[in-house]
Amino acid sequence: MLETFSQSRLRAAGAHEISDALENAKIVYFPECPVELPDSADLDTLREHLPAQVERKNASYYPESDQVRGLRKGAPLQSLSRRVLSKHSSVVSDFLNQAIPDLFHEARIGTSSFRPLEEKGRNLKPHASNELIHVDAGAYGATNGDRILRFFVNVNPTENRVWVSKGSFWRLFEKYGEQAGLKGKGHGPGHLDKSAMGRLRTSILQGLSRIGLPQATVIDSSPYDRAMRRFHNFMKDTPAFRDDTVEREEFSFPPFSAWMVLTDAVSHACLSGSHALTLTCLVPLRNCRHPELAPFNILRQAS
Repeated sequence: MLETFSQSRLRAAGAHEISDALENAKIVYFPECPVELPDSADLDTLREHLPAQVERKNASYYPESDQVRGLRKGAPLQSLSRRVLSKHSSVVSDFLNQAIPDLFHEARIGTSSFRPLEEKGRNLKPHASNELIHVDAGAYGATNGDRILRFFVNVNPTENRVWVSKGSFWRLFEKYGEQAGLKGKGHGPGHLDKSAMGRLRTSILQGLSRIGLPQATVIDSSPYDRAMRRFHNFMKDTPAFRDDTVEREEFSFPPFSAWMVLTDAVSHACLSGSHALTLTCLVPLRNCRHPELAPFNILRQAS
């Protein structure tokens, strides 16, 4: 599942080499991070002090409001986090525009986050846990079938970040879709279409976002996003799925390496690691060269 791009391969990559790998459920891995990293002194400060200042699992920069959320009220690192994460969002977006221009065209830039806490042994509720294998669903509000692209950098200077996967969405959906209640009666080609009320809700939320409430769209949803959330929850809630170790593949990402993945199409969990930068983007489904591999179209064809 890992597709490695050294610096030389990255420079020589064809127009669609990286984007095709992403669409085919590969984890695109860069042994040397291809983007400029934050200043080392700033990273030292965030690594040392941010864990005590987060009230959620991440400190996240929201570009619409130009604010960082997830920190305790009055946290001293509010300003530094905003500066570091907003710049990281910019440099990664610039890289993606160069590396996968057709796929990334008119992508929606979401949160830029710092994940400071050790993932192993956090004892979170299953739906919030990164340690349980899942596919991402409803990132940053309603995706309506658009693809969830995430770019990660391990900025822990001494420890690997360890992932595990059970493979692609389409393989897992073929095996578990009926058990998850997403195949069979009631799931014809039109079951992912928004109702009139759903379209009205979306229109209202988009209007609110344009008049000064930019995060209003984060609470939007769609039949597709609810179906993906159902599969996400099935994977985390079902002991038979969680305990099945067949075809599990583990990956270790060393310090200052980077990787990116369409996390709606690649099952994944983070078994261990702390201090990671993450940028989340929504890539328009219409940009895909292999739309038949997109979860939206796989679900649409379910019967």
